Amino acid sequence: MKLPIFLTWLFYFNFTHANTFLDRRGLVKKYFGNDAPWYDNRIPYFESSDQNITDVYYYRWKIFRAHQRDLGLHGYITTEFLNDVGWQTNPWASLNDATGFHLLEGRWCRDRRFKEDYATFMFGPDSNPRQFSESMAASVWDGYLVDGVAADATARVNAMMNVYKAWDDSFTADKGLYWVEPLRDATEYTISSIDASGGADGFRGGEAFRPSMNSYQYANAKAISALADMADMGNAGGEFGSKVPALKARVQEDLWNSTFEHFIDRYKADNKHVKFWDFIRGRELVGYVPWAHDLPDDTPEYAQAWKHILNSSELAGEHGLRTVEPSFQYYMYQYRFELGKPECQWNGPVWPFQTTQVLTGLANFLDHYPKGVATGVINQADYIRLLRQYAQLHFNPKRNGTLNLEEDYYPDTGAPIVGLKRSSHYFHSGFIDQVLTGLVGLRPNNKYEIEINPLINGSDISWFRVERMQYHGHEVSVQWDSTGEHYPNFFKGLQVEVGGRVLASSPVLTRLTVQFEPRDNPPYFDPRKALSIQHNITTPFPRGSASVSNADPLELHSAIDGRIFFFPEPEVANGWNTPIGDGNEVWFEIDFGALVVIQASEIAFFADEAQNFNAPEFYHVQIIDKDNKWVDVEEPKYGDTVANGITTVEWKKVSSSKVRLAFRPKKGTKARLVEFKIY
Repeated sequence: MKLPIFLTWLFYFNFTHANTFLDRRGLVKKYFGNDAPWYDNRIPYFESSDQNITDVYYYRWKIFRAHQRDLGLHGYITTEFLNDVGWQTNPWASLNDATGFHLLEGRWCRDRRFKEDYATFMFGPDSNPRQFSESMAASVWDGYLVDGVAADATARVNAMMNVYKAWDDSFTADKGLYWVEPLRDATEYTISSIDASGGADGFRGGEAFRPSMNSYQYANAKAISALADMADMGNAGGEFGSKVPALKARVQEDLWNSTFEHFIDRYKADNKHVKFWDFIRGRELVGYVPWAHDLPDDTPEYAQAWKHILNSSELAGEHGLRTVEPSFQYYMYQYRFELGKPECQWNGPVWPFQTTQVLTGLANFLDHYPKGVATGVINQADYIRLLRQYAQLHFNPKRNGTLNLEEDYYPDTGAPIVGLKRSSHYFHSGFIDQVLTGLVGLRPNNKYEIEINPLINGSDISWFRVERMQYHGHEVSVQWDSTGEHYPNFFKGLQVEVGGRVLASSPVLTRLTVQFEPRDNPPYFDPRKALSIQHNITTPFPRGSASVSNADPLELHSAIDGRIFFFPEPEVANGWNTPIGDGNEVWFEIDFGALVVIQASEIAFFADEAQNFNAPEFYHVQIIDKDNKWVDVEEPKYGDTVANGITTVEWKKVSSSKVRLAFRPKKGTKARLVEFKIY
């Protein structure tokens, strides 16, 4: 379609000075329903010619939202499981094995509070930063590369150095490498742990010098060095900077196996089954982690490793990337069960955790490893195919194809393996970061430069657009339209918009860069700290009670546990359930244990017609007065009752030791109070 010149200029004037081509209201309503207000100004908006990738992108924001646990005065953390598990750090429910992914996903949230609160917590006194191997310092640095807020990142340098040095107990000086038990690397039942047991088990043991652990420490040292220099911390930058080339050299010289053409483990374990410093006997997907942190040199030799994820007899499964190759003697052998169901193992199953690392590493390789790319071993079309394969895993075949990401998967069928109560909507991986840095190709840096290099060449991604990415205080939009007919500006090619203005464009796919001056980021959207959070069921105050006799103590706790999500699966239900409504009022009460000043509430009600849950038809808030009587709050401003979203209330500031939410369930239906949050 060719426009007359005057119309071309009219379209240029109207559309190069605005970045609202996407139907934001329609998108948030479609993907988030009544909970749309939480997302509306917090997320970058994205669409593409691949509907599955688009759908999963928004689903992953729903996962991100669901796993933001409010700890009240301790701020927010990001959880791995929706509800409590036995190995978490109590009472907070924190785990550090996926913290790197959480921070990388969270760096794209326009409300910085979540990643900042979480990083502060994880480097604070209440977390367990060494429960598992980790790349937390590197992920904080990567967050800085997006928002440019140096003060927040550098404030944690001392804690980062302490965590890093604590890993000295896992460092073998004469080898110059770190070792880790696979279980502590969050990957039980690997080749090293199974073979170290003689094939009998593999849950524990099998300590090894692994590509993962050493890549994490390499990346952490780089981040600490850079942040220490930014904070002008004397010799600290040089001290940690010196660790970087040393670890790089040892990983390349000692963990690269020229026979397998891959980075693989060497044993730290030494027993009748395995010998210290021997290589393990096969390839594992973990061998790509070095590229996720830009450790390997750009050489044709190292590039050969990428062919293994394209080979169906090696790491390329039909429905996902295998963690171990089928040639391994104990490939997919199931050792461990829970309640008769298979438990987590890494001897072949597809894991979103390592798939994320592979996609990150492959994006790095395709973006800035020109010698490796020149070998032709792997290309951008392969990247998009793997991203699509990963997206498809989210459509759960055991749940009628609905979006529900679980723990691990059968590589030959794409069906989830574990399927325990804890497994639904699992946050142990990334996807948003892969879409924005890979497919869209925004490559974060600290050069006051927006760099865009979409990895879609040779694929059939014919168009995409992302709007409202917050980058160093600027709003950035990126658009690709192969025909110039999909978007109303009729531009054919790639363009980058900053603040609504087109500042770079090309008729073909290429790398585009835009220089900018940094700006301040928006403040936190809601800096308030909730007073109502009960960290776990044994925390004495605050505590919940209800008008219903014999109310389930766990349900009472979960209505004030700081978790808000509206997933329909009964096994992850969270909140207090009322009896079926009979026209009478019920109440939920919070006892603070002392006088507190309160003036507002956020209330979350669950609704699901199939399960007979609905929002109540009426509600009001009461406090206990100085005469120990329950009275309605003064000057209330009651918001409309919202199902599967947030109902807001404000009132005249008051001191009280208790507060009640009284409400009337609709006749014939139950109500579930997901969260009663008080400010």
